[in-house]
Amino acid sequence: MGYSTRRDFLKTVGWGALGISLKACRSSGEKKQRPNIVLITADDMNYNSPGCYGSTIPVITPNIDRLAEEGMRFSHAHVNIAVCQPCRQSLLTGRYAFRHGGEGFNPIWLEVPTLSEQLRAAGYWNGILGKEKHLKPDSKFCMDYVRGEKALASGMGIGRDPAKYKAFAREFFNQACARGKSFFLMANAHDPHRPFAGSKNEKKSWGKDLPEVRRWITEKEVIVPGFLPDIPDVRKEIAQYYTSVYRCDEVVGSILEALDESGCRENTLVMFLSDNGMSFPFAKANCYLNSTKTPWIVRWPGKIQAGSVNHKDFISGIDFMPTVLKIVDLPQIDGMDGRSFVPLLQGKSQPGRDSVFTEFHQTSAKNRYPMRCVQTVQFGYIFNFWPDGQTKMTMDSTSGLSFKAMQKAALKNKEIESRVRLFSYRIPEEFYKLDSDPDALENLIQNPRFSDEIEVFRKRLEAYMAKTGDPALEAYRHRKNQDEIARFMQEQRIKSGKKNIP
Repeated sequence: MGYSTRRDFLKTVGWGALGISLKACRSSGEKKQRPNIVLITADDMNYNSPGCYGSTIPVITPNIDRLAEEGMRFSHAHVNIAVCQPCRQSLLTGRYAFRHGGEGFNPIWLEVPTLSEQLRAAGYWNGILGKEKHLKPDSKFCMDYVRGEKALASGMGIGRDPAKYKAFAREFFNQACARGKSFFLMANAHDPHRPFAGSKNEKKSWGKDLPEVRRWITEKEVIVPGFLPDIPDVRKEIAQYYTSVYRCDEVVGSILEALDESGCRENTLVMFLSDNGMSFPFAKANCYLNSTKTPWIVRWPGKIQAGSVNHKDFISGIDFMPTVLKIVDLPQIDGMDGRSFVPLLQGKSQPGRDSVFTEFHQTSAKNRYPMRCVQTVQFGYIFNFWPDGQTKMTMDSTSGLSFKAMQKAALKNKEIESRVRLFSYRIPEEFYKLDSDPDALENLIQNPRFSDEIEVFRKRLEAYMAKTGDPALEAYRHRKNQDEIARFMQEQRIKSGKKNIP
């Protein structure tokens, strides 16, 4: 489902005061209001899946691509943590997960301020479509309008029906306009999260209530990502994933259609991003480039140059809240780890945007896999606290078709066996030359040619951890002491509710 633009965007104009007043919607007459904010998220969409980010499948994401043509696209955008709930809670707190308390699928600390609290206090009408269970507690995220999993389930499966998103978005916009309020809408598609379109697990999950598929992506159309082996069942699941990507794009288009029809388009800043990478081994729930890198598009008619691309600067999920606060002319909140990237939206430079710090803590199964990473355009360094030769990585992708196929192929293929072993058990340190190896296939940690760069990145990671008060800092500083690492991991298991492991 696409949407039609009503006019060509103006070329970049002076921003003036960020609180500049425009008509919010037709029903509000001449009343002046703050800008509206619409955040649209995909669930588990890899950074290079949309067409505007290099997908080789023609017209796979026409609505996302059109949004990029009308706004600014970032080439080096990352979420700070590659798993659903902690990521979304970081977006709305401006803090790393270990600084807001929701490291896994648990609520944030009550003392942590949220973006929705600040917007409500300023008179905004807040709403959420889908994934409402991943913002906890409700009292901190204070949504006025909620259409969650139950509302989205009937008819087309949870969070995968474009028509439902359009109807609910329209209802939300009408409510805000009727009240004469500016609005903040967080619209969360559930695609392309597992179960993928056409999979056995999708049929098992939804039965007769299957989400509608308007375009099937075939196995011949896809290119298997470089971090996965090109074997039949992997290729089959990648095709299912891309079918889900297309369906997600339809949801994006339906939300934008509703915004256009509301008359609020001109005074609304829209951001689109994914909460993490695709749910396959070496992507989601890790710290690889394909784990945290995300498509990130920002559109604001008349304020952001249409069709612009930022190829230079790194932005992170923790930057969302401070950026929105700046745009709506509200004070910055003490304790945020992120900072506003408004200068980048204005086409200006901003210092300190040459790297990103990412984290990981816990899967939905409450298994703790603490990791930290620092990435630049050229290199990526990861430290894994959890490898002990016995603990195995388990997450939603390890029960999927692809990983099972990899395990089977590993019995006869040494290269695949090595990849399965690495993913399952990991090693403490990983170092990759990302500009030539974005899929992290060659670990250079033992390569003497890169010893100087590795030491620089070790120090850089420690500096990030010290600056943010990372509770893993001391364990990292004593990373060569196995007793210290073991003590830290015991604390992690206790924290997750797991029993101590002697």
